[in-house]
Parts: sequence; structure tokens; C-alpha cells
Amino acid sequence: MDLSAILSQIENGDEDEIERHLQVYNTENCRTFSFDCKEEAARTKLCQGVLTVLTRPVPPRCQCTCLETMRILSRDKRVLGPVATPEGILTLAGLARIRLPGAGAQPVWEGESAVEGQVVVEALKCLCNVMFNSVAAQQVGVDLQLPQGLCAYMRSSGSAHHEVGLFSLRLLFLLSALRPDIRGGLCTETGAVGLLADMLERILDIRWAGPCEVMPPDDQAPPIPPEKVEQTMEALKALFNITLSSSSDSHNDHQLRLIAALMRHILMLRAETEDKTEEVHSHAINLLSNLPMSCLDALIHVPVQGGLDKYGGKNMDAVQVLVDFMEKRIDKGSNYKEGLTPVLSLMTESSRYHREIRRYLKAKVLPPLKDVKERPEVGSTVRNKLVRLMTHVDMGVKQGAAEFLFVLCKESVDNLLKYTGYGNAAGLLAARGLLGGGRGETEYSADEDSDTEEYKSVKPINPITGHIEEPMPNPIEDMTEEQKEYEAQKLANMIGELSRQQLIRPMGVRKDGSLAPLEEAVHACQVAGSSDSESD
Repeated sequence: MDLSAILSQIENGDEDEIERHLQVYNTENCRTFSFDCKEEAARTKLCQGVLTVLTRPVPPRCQCTCLETMRILSRDKRVLGPVATPEGILTLAGLARIRLPGAGAQPVWEGESAVEGQVVVEALKCLCNVMFNSVAAQQVGVDLQLPQGLCAYMRSSGSAHHEVGLFSLRLLFLLSALRPDIRGGLCTETGAVGLLADMLERILDIRWAGPCEVMPPDDQAPPIPPEKVEQTMEALKALFNITLSSSSDSHNDHQLRLIAALMRHILMLRAETEDKTEEVHSHAINLLSNLPMSCLDALIHVPVQGGLDKYGGKNMDAVQVLVDFMEKRIDKGSNYKEGLTPVLSLMTESSRYHREIRRYLKAKVLPPLKDVKERPEVGSTVRNKLVRLMTHVDMGVKQGAAEFLFVLCKESVDNLLKYTGYGNAAGLLAARGLLGGGRGETEYSADEDSDTEEYKSVKPINPITGHIEEPMPNPIEDMTEEQKEYEAQKLANMIGELSRQQLIRPMGVRKDGSLAPLEEAVHACQVAGSSDSESD
């Protein structure tokens, strides 16, 4: 549609004609996300013109049409100059019923007509697009205290209307994601953490059974409706951003422990599809990773059905959900960095802090060894899958999997090698300076030995590969001493040539277990040996 005709109608001020032309434009461009650069100037003028109309006392139906046009235009970050101003943000915030300094609109929802309600929704959508696509608009929003006004609006209006609640939460998520500098204020001054926790309680109809214990969901309860799933995920994403800057004090720890209890409840819920359930659980896991490990006792301090006291009477249902989630993400075989490392990190740190969680995860992931005929990385068990990840090309994934298994072994090198083999664990041991053996720095309780009689009776196990190897023929058995010496010299010459070309660098292990160039490691050993001789 020719934009000049719309601009002409806006200049003439005929509301009906403006609305009619904009409706045509909206219909033609409702699915347009890339725009012609040649019309950039015209679209900028249209953006300014629509904003001018929105400042006039036009009927709600015309406001809604104008906001739909603004939402389409706001997909193009090059034309947002007119709206990325105090006047533009104040206009959109006023239509969204967000009260800011300098705007007189009251944050009311009940009693409005359906069209007026749609105006609020469209204004919130526009604000989401504008904040996402314009750095200048973000700064103006912060200057006008938009985050604080939005929180006040959410606190007063609740989430009675699905789309209003959804896009209010999305706007808060975008502001907290794009402007890290406001997170601390949202957490301490605005009380956004408590606000979002209260909203989650309302969305999910939470009932408390104790100080940090949510009433368990009914096994026969239907899945969470899709609209509640959407709101829950937006609230979790906003909470994740804000808790990145949360401080530690007694009041805050209590609030964060309540959030941990809410996350446990969410982990026990299901959506209408497996994919949506996994997505909700993913956001809950990300948020749990932000919380102090001391608060994660809320995950397991729930009465156990049947009186099971194997793990100190702690309920491990939520921890089992984490194990299942981790295995699903491993089986997907892609996007490990974003999809897998958060849950690995969460289970690693919670195992360090909570003995019962570590014992449960050890039993599930590293049960007592019985069959060691296959390499540790061969097979379909959780242990096999994690050991395979210890040699993954992505450094973060590799370190995450290795660290998790190391903590389950109470940071004992001998125990880790028993389950993984030296070859798979070499990267972690080199990074930790433990190639010579020993333990990590964390102190753990003394548990019983997990070796089975079958494992103890098996001899010998190759410590490099971690399994029993069939006897191999000796390739130098039939060689004469001269042939052996010739082959050894040939190998030394090849290594020397590769080293001189800097294709490889022979390394040795220092006394402290860390790697060093071979010459340095040998020299250190010689110095240590001579010192010992002199002392004798």
C-alpha cells in the first residue's frame, strides 16, 4: 500500500479514514518482518504520524488500529527514532496503563471494555518491540523509571487477563535482560523478586503446606493449561535475570528459599506436551542455578511417601527429575552448551553442598561397578553417556561432565579413574593439577566403599582405558636386541623432529601433579633428587 496516502489522511485528521487506511496496511503487513530500505524515510514519517494520532483523544478502536500499525513498524529498528523519545515512551506507557512520572493514567483493568483491554495489550506489545529493537528507547525507559512503573502496575493489576499478564512479564524480562544495570534496583528497591514469586503463586494456584513446602500436585490433575505455561516461563526468565544481582542476607535467603520450593513444585508439574514440559523445567533449572546452594534444601525437605529413609528421610523426587532431564538433553545430541551445562552445573554444586543429593546422584549415575569388560564410554547407561562427554569438542561441556563425575567421586582421583579411565579423565586432572593423583580441595564425609566383589576380583584392569583388555600380541617379542634398539632410536628421532617443527611439545608431570615442558619437568626431578641426596 502507498504510504503517502496514509500520511495524507493523518495530516487531514479524519479519524475514520485514518483507521480505514491503517487497517488495510495492517492486513497487508501483519506477517512482514523485513522491510524495503527504499521506504525507510516514509515508514519513519508514518511512525511519527501514528504516534501523533495516539496523542489525540481518539476512540479506543482507532487507538487499537494505530497500535497495531506501530507494532508492525517497531519490527524495523531503523524507523524507531520518533518513538524512542520521552514523549513516545510516555504515550505508549499511558496506553498500557503504566503510570510514570509525567503521565496521569491510572493502572486499572477491571471494568474496561474488550476494545480498551485490547488497547492495553497492543501497547504492551509495542513497548516490547521498541525496547528490544532500540537502545535509545531502553535508555529513555530507564530515565522515565519504566521498570519501576511496570512493577507497580503488575502489583496492582495482577494477572487476571492472560495477555496483559503475559506481555507485562515479557516486558519486564526484556528490560532486565537488555539493561543489566537495573537488576540490582529491581531486586532491592522495587521488590521484583517477591512480586514475581507472588505472580507465580497466583498463576499456578500454589497452596503452602509449610514454611517452605508447597502442597504436592494431585497425580490425577490435568496438565498446566498453555496460557499458564506461557506466563510461568516469562516469570521464570525475568526472575533469572533479576536474581543474577541478588544480594545475600537473612531476609533475602528466606525469599530465595521460597523460590526454590516453587521451583521444586514446577519440576513436578507437566504441560500438555513433552516439549513444553521440558522447556518449563529448563527455565526452572536455570533459575535454581542462580540461588545460593544453601537454599536448595527446599528441593529435598519434603515428606517422603512410604517413609523411605535411605537418604536421611529426604525426598529425592525433584532430584530424579533433574537426572531424567539431563539424560534427555544428552540424548538429543545437540545444543549441549545451553541445554545441558546448566543442569550439570546445578547438580555438581548441589552435590558439593548437600550430602544426601550427592549420595542419591552417585547411586543413580555411578552405581557399583560389576561388568568392566567394556570401556567406560561404551554403552547406554548415564555413566557411559557422561564419560563420552568428557572428550567432547566443546570445552564447557567437557569440563561440566568431568567436574560432575569428579564431585560424585568425592574429588578422589582414584575413584574417578575407576569409573572413567585415565584417558577420559586426563583433561580434568591436568586442569586441576592432579595428574599425579590425590584429591580435590572440597571436604566430604566418609561413605562406605562402593566396590563390588565382582570388581575387586577382576585383575588386571587397564587404568588408561578403564576396562579389561584381552591379551595383545607383543610386537617386539621376536625382535633381536639390535632391532629393538633401532626401532627405539627411530621413534626418538621422529618425536624429536616433530618437536623441532613445533607440531608437538613433549610434556612431563611436575611433583605437584601439573603439566610442564619435558625438559623443565626432568630438571625439577633431578634438582629434587640431588636435594634429597645432600640431605641424606
